[in-house]
Amino acid sequence: MKKKICLLVAATAAVSILVGCSPGAAGGEPSASEGRDPTTVRVWLAGQDTPQAAIDHLTETFAERHPDVELLVERQSWSGLVEVLTDRLSGGSHRVVPDVVEMGNTQVAALDAGGLLAAITPEQYEELGGDDLLPGFVEAGTYDGVLYALPYYAGSRVIFYSEQLLGDRPVPETLDELVDTAVEMRTGEFSGMWMPGRDWYSALPFIWENGGYVARQRDDGTWDAGFSSPGGIRGMEQVQRLMTSASNAPAGDDGTNLVVPFCAGIAGFVSAPTWLRWEIQAPEEPEGDGAPGCASTYGKDLRAIPLPGSEPGEVAPVFAGGSNIAMAEESANPELAYEVMRIMLGDGYQTILAENGLIPGRRSLADAVDQSDPIAAAGVAAAQRARLTPATPKWGDIEDHGIIPAAFARLASGADPAQVAKDLDAQIESMLNWRLDG
Repeated sequence: MKKKICLLVAATAAVSILVGCSPGAAGGEPSASEGRDPTTVRVWLAGQDTPQAAIDHLTETFAERHPDVELLVERQSWSGLVEVLTDRLSGGSHRVVPDVVEMGNTQVAALDAGGLLAAITPEQYEELGGDDLLPGFVEAGTYDGVLYALPYYAGSRVIFYSEQLLGDRPVPETLDELVDTAVEMRTGEFSGMWMPGRDWYSALPFIWENGGYVARQRDDGTWDAGFSSPGGIRGMEQVQRLMTSASNAPAGDDGTNLVVPFCAGIAGFVSAPTWLRWEIQAPEEPEGDGAPGCASTYGKDLRAIPLPGSEPGEVAPVFAGGSNIAMAEESANPELAYEVMRIMLGDGYQTILAENGLIPGRRSLADAVDQSDPIAAAGVAAAQRARLTPATPKWGDIEDHGIIPAAFARLASGADPAQVAKDLDAQIESMLNWRLDG
């Protein structure tokens, strides 16, 4: 059973008190804090990405505005988050519904389509940021023309490298140069670019930059997949060249532990979200339960660039990591939940996220990310062109069945790109159009 951290905030004193969290806080047995009166407002954050400084800002600001209301902030595990949110947001006589929740940007559709999230009115949208909000994340939070979730923060994928491993080779300025350089660098023991077969997050940008697409909705509501489009096949061919001629990564690897090959000095380039830097630059012998990095070797001269586009100076679209936040439809305190949203999307809170290396959900605050830091600057540049998966509640089925990573694993094993693309499109269309076109 995973250990969780809960933060109980007594708003009347504006002081954060760290308390234990029973296993029930994630949706099993009711937690000890359940049964409180309606003047308790609950905020659920996912994982550990939100810095403590931001939570402190939220609790102190909320306490100043609502001194008689208790604010309870809990961190939930990413693992199984959709199932937990679906269970808890649906309410019930024996449960207390969280008022404001964080979720991954690709997880929103499964929740708003289920009627679990409160609709955000046009007036609220404008007050919470309007056109200043990251557009791709706004799109991800919209279902059937109604907005339910807003951008919280983004973490775009960039290309990491160590200057000592790149040597005197020039930094690639185009996508073709990146592939060519990675192929040139590869040896029997060294990968010019670590490109695991199942790392579809890193592979999708090659499809997009070449003109392909994942799936588009037709006027009649059905979906058309685009891996087998001319641009999609070009992207698949480019990905295959990387996987088979530039990388020694296993076809069955999903790229979730990139620090190991990078810190072992056997990978020239790796594609990863900007926050991987903290793992790479961790000490070789960390204190406590921390994972070892390579701060004194390849982390010492760590650099990053946004994934280059087809022409010098262009940035390719990348997969947008990050989160959205929303209010629960069954919240007992909708006005107070909205007050929490105002604080979390406000200048102060979003600036704290930026100062801690996260790309804020408000575009005008991107400059709060340290632009003198090349890694942070690369992340901001990449975020401006970040894309998401199709906004449909059925997308969860695509991810659950793992058909996209399985297709790229076939590429890594040498299968024909055109056939892989054709097969993948057929699977995607079958799943997205089930009960739509017949």
